[in-house]
Amino acid sequence: MPRSSCFHCGQAIPDAELVLKPIQGVEQNFCCNGCASVCEVIHEAGLESFYQRTPDGELLAPPPPPNKDIDFYDYDEVQSQYVGDLNDRREITLMSDAIHCAACVWLIEHTMAKMEGILLTRVNFTNKQIKIRWDNRQIKLSDVIRKLNSIGYDATPYDPSVSEESYRKANRELLYRLGFAGFAMMNTTWFSVALYSGAAEGEFRSYFHWIAFIIATITLSYSGQPFLKGAWTSIKSRSVGMDVSISLGMLTTYFYSVWVTVQPDHSGEVYFDTLVNFMFLLLIGRYLEAIAKNKAVDSSRRLMDLQPKVARKKVDDGDAIVPVRTLLKGDVIIIKPGEQVPVDGFVIQGQSMVNESMLSGEAREISKKIDDTVVAGTLNVDGHLLVKVDKILQDTQLGKIVHMVEEAQGSKAPIQCTADKIMPWFVSVTISLAVASFTFWIFNQGIEFAVITATAVLIITCPCAFGLATPMAIAVASGVSARNGILVKNGTVLETLHAIDHFVFDKTGTITKGQMQVVGEELLGIKPRQDLLLTVASIENLSEHSLGQAIVDSVKSEFSYGSKSWLDVNEFKINPGKGVEALVDSEHYLIGTAGWLAAEGIELPEQLVEAANQRAEKAQTAVWVSANSAVLGVLFLEDEIRPEAAELIKRLKNKGKEVTLLSGDLQIVAESVAEQLGGMHVIAEVMPQDKNEVIRQLQAKGQTVAMIGDGVNDAPALVRADVGIALGSGTDVSMESAEIVLMNNELLAVDTAVELSARTLKTIKQNITSSITYNIIMVPLAMGGMLTPLIAAVTMPFSSLIVVGNAARIRSFFNEKSKLKRQENKA
Repeated sequence: MPRSSCFHCGQAIPDAELVLKPIQGVEQNFCCNGCASVCEVIHEAGLESFYQRTPDGELLAPPPPPNKDIDFYDYDEVQSQYVGDLNDRREITLMSDAIHCAACVWLIEHTMAKMEGILLTRVNFTNKQIKIRWDNRQIKLSDVIRKLNSIGYDATPYDPSVSEESYRKANRELLYRLGFAGFAMMNTTWFSVALYSGAAEGEFRSYFHWIAFIIATITLSYSGQPFLKGAWTSIKSRSVGMDVSISLGMLTTYFYSVWVTVQPDHSGEVYFDTLVNFMFLLLIGRYLEAIAKNKAVDSSRRLMDLQPKVARKKVDDGDAIVPVRTLLKGDVIIIKPGEQVPVDGFVIQGQSMVNESMLSGEAREISKKIDDTVVAGTLNVDGHLLVKVDKILQDTQLGKIVHMVEEAQGSKAPIQCTADKIMPWFVSVTISLAVASFTFWIFNQGIEFAVITATAVLIITCPCAFGLATPMAIAVASGVSARNGILVKNGTVLETLHAIDHFVFDKTGTITKGQMQVVGEELLGIKPRQDLLLTVASIENLSEHSLGQAIVDSVKSEFSYGSKSWLDVNEFKINPGKGVEALVDSEHYLIGTAGWLAAEGIELPEQLVEAANQRAEKAQTAVWVSANSAVLGVLFLEDEIRPEAAELIKRLKNKGKEVTLLSGDLQIVAESVAEQLGGMHVIAEVMPQDKNEVIRQLQAKGQTVAMIGDGVNDAPALVRADVGIALGSGTDVSMESAEIVLMNNELLAVDTAVELSARTLKTIKQNITSSITYNIIMVPLAMGGMLTPLIAAVTMPFSSLIVVGNAARIRSFFNEKSKLKRQENKA
């Protein structure tokens, strides 16, 4: 490396700022003490391969100056703005503009993995974000930030507004370089016109050449800087990228033209105008590509914009406008008609219609009254509401949606990993073809034609389009699906889902609405009816199971009970898949399935068994009640099947998919539901812990399995399945366990997700095919001398734009689905 370049960041070293420091026994040059310290830390940690992993791109930035206020982030009051749960194990998203390539991802993740107390480090290169999970008892957040700073990354807690500003800054700088190149292009073009009009034969030939040389040199130094820096970084790391071939083409053209200029008697032509023109065109391509990529992946930013930054907090003397981040759980806010809901919370006063299209993807309004939940980002239409704050910012449903979308956009599908491995070889082949072309033509047409031909080969190739093929399609698909109520958490799912051959559905809450209703009862009269139902409801009030909540709601509705009406319950215990038990007034109650009671040695009256069997044929579920080993009666509940369930099963069957109903309910009940859906495989009377085993057994047969569920008991199966799909109305655990979350709670969205997966994969294949086809056609033309560097510079950016544009077409997927749905409704 030249003495004038920093050993760490590669940037020029001013003479007065040279810093010398020994690295592994060899004295190296640095531009500042920060670079020297960072380089020393990297080598001491055994991570020096970071420099070999740095691909083409911008040079490393010198490390930022230390932040004197880092300790400020250790206070819980400050962390509460960025951290969800302030317990011992915490998680935060940091942002660092210094993340510029895959090598940065490698360095950060490997460095942090060696720190005691760090539980997880995940770097999102797309968004320049660092997700850190740490044990607050072992390490402080300030120590984490200092460590990142020590290896050259100025990390701060993620703020969406700062992230947006970094996008604007990068685009603004690119636009300045583009503008300068455009100005230079206009001037060099005038000189070229003069030369082509006859000045090349006169006394002004050398004058015009030198003027063009000055303009081209300045333009190459400024406007061509991104390409030259990227190429230098690639060469320094012993790798090749698209900037290497572009820079070789530019420098070859430049130095050939300089050679002609310094020899006035040389009869050859100069190509300064061509150099400036294709720099201008390349920058246009990069700028349009950046704009297109930002538009294609801005769904998460638009989602963030849905959440208000301020709220109207209720205070003693009225209300006050305060930042949302200052609100605490339990605060009361006022939401007036036409205002967006700033938090997740519960209505404590008022009634209104709320538009939840942001959450569900459906343009419909939902009535909200006392005790109903409201969600951040939704729109209060016509009523005045008082809402008690439950969650704010990243803890809200909207915040979690944004988080999932960002993770999906930063993830890689397996097909992309293959493309990443191919790309360096692609560029190496390109350079080899350029050298071969130069060698052939220099002996047949002379050096001028050989230089122009080789330059055209270097410029025409476009590994950029090949590299964009997969990430652009994934980013667009995950963003647009999120805006339509389907959250895709990672890119792998988009490649896997279309290939699923077996769909397994949980019954309660998934195939059915999960809104159980008490539709009958058979009591033996041992206890007064009202007293017995009050006791059962008091016990079930402690359970989150849909059957228990249905019993509670039924009793509350019939007898107008309030929350203070429940009896004292002791030793409450949940027996998954069986029922609940508890002590009330010293009596031991069991409430659950007939099989469980029988297993406990309780005799089941014959008339109740017969009644339960008859009800089961109607898909009604029996909940048995006993006290002190004596049966008191049976309650019968029914869950309405979702109206779209039968259509979904039909569509999946038409696609050749196997469909199974998985339930903990009785076999006869599950079979009744399956029959109403047009027939499907049934696996019933399965304990929650066994659902995971069912999925494993299906996979052992060589099947790829998707599990669709909504409850806590579905979580292990959702994780086990090749693709887990959870309903947005389900539990937090099920949504965390799934790769896809249907926020619109519509089962037909499963089929939509399958079609979106197929569409995305089709787009990826189209992009890769178009990139390869482009090069197969254009490279031979360039090698044959049929294309000039200028034409190559015009066509090269278009291959990237075609890829970006094709990926953006995925945004019309849901419009096409909506149009088709309207046509079906009319028919």
